[in-house]
Amino acid sequence: MPDAPKGKPGTPKELPMELRLLIAFILMGVILFVTPYFYKPAPAPKPAAPEGAPATVAERAPAAAVKPPEVPPVAPPPRAAVSAAQQETVDIETTVYRIRFSNRGAVVRSWVLKDYLDGSGNPLDLVHQRGADKVGYPFSIVFPGAQPAEDPNNALFAVRRTEGQPGVDFEYSTGAASFRKSFQFREDSYLIEVTSEALENGRPVPHLLAWRAGFGDTTVPHASTVQNSLYFNVADNKLVVNDAKHARDGPITNQGHYLFAGIEDRYFAAAALPRDGSFAVRIYSDPIAAAEGEKEEPHVGVAIGGEGQNRFPIYIGPKDLDLLRKVDPKLQGIVDFGWFSFLAKPLFLGLKWIHNNWLHNYGWSIVLITVAINFVLMPLKITSLKSMKKMQALQPQIKAINERYKGISLRDPRKTQQNEEMMALYKKHGVNPMGGCMPMVLQIPFFIAFYKVLTVAIELRGAGWLWVTDLSEPEHLPIRILPIAMIVSQFIMQKMTPATSPDPTQQRIMMMMPLMMGFFFYGVSSGLVLYWLTSNVVAVFQQLLINKISPTPVPVVAESKPDAKVQGRRLRKAR
Repeated sequence: MPDAPKGKPGTPKELPMELRLLIAFILMGVILFVTPYFYKPAPAPKPAAPEGAPATVAERAPAAAVKPPEVPPVAPPPRAAVSAAQQETVDIETTVYRIRFSNRGAVVRSWVLKDYLDGSGNPLDLVHQRGADKVGYPFSIVFPGAQPAEDPNNALFAVRRTEGQPGVDFEYSTGAASFRKSFQFREDSYLIEVTSEALENGRPVPHLLAWRAGFGDTTVPHASTVQNSLYFNVADNKLVVNDAKHARDGPITNQGHYLFAGIEDRYFAAAALPRDGSFAVRIYSDPIAAAEGEKEEPHVGVAIGGEGQNRFPIYIGPKDLDLLRKVDPKLQGIVDFGWFSFLAKPLFLGLKWIHNNWLHNYGWSIVLITVAINFVLMPLKITSLKSMKKMQALQPQIKAINERYKGISLRDPRKTQQNEEMMALYKKHGVNPMGGCMPMVLQIPFFIAFYKVLTVAIELRGAGWLWVTDLSEPEHLPIRILPIAMIVSQFIMQKMTPATSPDPTQQRIMMMMPLMMGFFFYGVSSGLVLYWLTSNVVAVFQQLLINKISPTPVPVVAESKPDAKVQGRRLRKAR
């Protein structure tokens, strides 16, 4: 038999627990809301006023008319005077930095990246010493408005090291004016926390923190030409980059909603990331001589901030895509791969992957990826070489046509007839006259992409290969081996390439091309020459293979026709 239903017949079904709790909360709310209307507490007895005392304002006026007296804001009490007795330096060292501060102005005297060397082979100091001596050291204070009575950049700040982590706090106060700076570091990170504060008579004083007279590796030739200010404008979703010439007529200040702002050179950057996005960026052009007796060149400088208290993280280090992406994905945009970024960036990522996973050398990685590119493009090269061989077979007929129209000016109507005969010949034999140019045209985008990669990728800066010490620079040898090897390979390739013109002068010019290419490549980065040399070697082997599988067509015998002058005389006689 089926189980009997629980409970007595007609018994109402119990409410679920969730519904009962909801009803209970509603009832408690109603009780709390209604109770004050029925049970009002008796008013507290007023204290008796002394006999003869006048009535208070509250007793004379209705309650609604009583207003509390306005109390003027109380300025914070002036700080006690704080300063140092003498000038001193403070050294901070992490796994990536070695920094020296001075308590005079609480500025940076040197900022060394421990994992990188400059162009002279010394530890890389991002501070331009000659320029800083002239216009001020990094993190000096700039006031966009009225200057306070006390100049903090000449003051002796009291120093306090941060406990538990690398960091230092600076403070200076005269009582009426006070200034503070704080620099907090992480042991193995290029990201630091910077705080600055300026007060005068208890009121905040808007200010900026400056890094002037250039930035980065100042030992490379014409270093000022690769240094820029930068900021990412959120409203336009655009990275704005300016060199020193932008401020040649005086400092320029921009205020806006910026994702980051700072200063850079080719391989390194200092970029502050405001938390609320609101920021002021001032751009400077500082004329600095690279060495004693040399001509002054404009060096870019920036100042960032704009509030009475500025606090922001700032990235100071290499323009490494992986490191920049960890800080903020948009920060990767400071690595400029140029117009061919759609090709240059994947090319760089491919090089890096081959280096990290297979070969562990960027020179051999360039060789391998160049071989891969040439074999991917091999079907197009085969088509181009076949077209060139057909053109070579047609040389007798092309020569005959040119002989018939020899001496005719470009304005002569018979020149059109010559071109029509040429095109008819090409069409008849299925030849593309521009087919021989395809291998060179195909190489150009990869050439530009390799050039940009070698120019901006920090990973290839200082990367060696065999005798080459730095693939991003020309060889440091009295006679550069790679350009000479490239000229030889270009000659061999040129001799093996089918001639597409019967003109001996044009053929001689084509044989001069290797020398012209060698002259052009002699001063470019070794990695770029290595790419072109490898392409030539691969092309030679491909040409040998194609010659075996595709024999040269038999030359087509030219048809005998009277030349254009004879035809012209016959036409005149017929008339």
